[in-house]
Amino acid sequence: MLTPDPSGPKGGEGRSPGRLAWRRFKRDRTGVISAYVVIGYFLVALCAPLIAKLYGKDPYVTYGQNQSGLLNDFGFPVKPNGGISGDFWFGIEPQLGRDLFTFLLYGIRNSLFIAGAVTLLVTVIGITIGITAGYLGGKTDYLIGRIIDILLAFPQTLFFIAFWPVMITILVAPDDAIPTWLTITSLITVMTAFGWAPIARLLRGEVLALREREFVESAKVTGASPARIIFKELLPNLWTPILIQATLALPLYVTAEAGLAFLGVGLTAKTPDWGVMLQRAADVYQDDITFMLFPGVTMVVFVLAFNLLGDSVRDALDPKTKR
Repeated sequence: MLTPDPSGPKGGEGRSPGRLAWRRFKRDRTGVISAYVVIGYFLVALCAPLIAKLYGKDPYVTYGQNQSGLLNDFGFPVKPNGGISGDFWFGIEPQLGRDLFTFLLYGIRNSLFIAGAVTLLVTVIGITIGITAGYLGGKTDYLIGRIIDILLAFPQTLFFIAFWPVMITILVAPDDAIPTWLTITSLITVMTAFGWAPIARLLRGEVLALREREFVESAKVTGASPARIIFKELLPNLWTPILIQATLALPLYVTAEAGLAFLGVGLTAKTPDWGVMLQRAADVYQDDITFMLFPGVTMVVFVLAFNLLGDSVRDALDPKTKR
């Protein structure tokens, strides 16, 4: 008489692809630690106003100019290490004297909001266009394919720098101040317009292969509508590449947005942002490296953690890619 293997799944537990992927992911210590780090960053971003309130500082107040004894005659912190003290945990900003801790909190919040919004929009648009091109084929696929090729041929960063000022000049008069909400909206719009092509191209190729499979042909024979075939037959087989692309895209947009702010495109010095902090730090790092240290380290940790998380998600969803 055969006895059941105690190490095997109980009652079918873990047999579905989702459960198997989750079990593989939990065994990946690097992925789990990276997930905790990423979740911590998003919690800090969501709770930034509450943390700042408990801390007792505001990222927009110029403490160095309002309080004597914080900045010297050259505009640098009087105390060593960037003015770090019990009142200013990460020090104060040279010249303006803003609190670096709260400025960084809100900078993480703004950067993750922009990158997250772009990633979500790029993913949705890429799914829609990629599946449409792959499923319909013919002239539609040819036209969309050529548009994708053109977008992928352009250097995105240069076009961000070129198109963002054009959009702003159309929407705002030259003598008027640019509202922060408009800057963020235009950044998201431009980055999305040039960012959907890679995931659309990937999904187009996947759908071209899937639409010839037996289960899709069977659905067509039974009279299933195109919508049902897409949502019931194709999409369930596309979630793995979609999730992998999304997890790898978000850190790219974090660094892209920071790079644009560093180059003077996008958010300005008055708005907390990772790129803004690095831009300001580039002007003063020779005299005070502290202002570059905190935004630089936090950005590197986040991008590294999210990239490792993306690799772990890929390995969990598709073990064949694991080396």
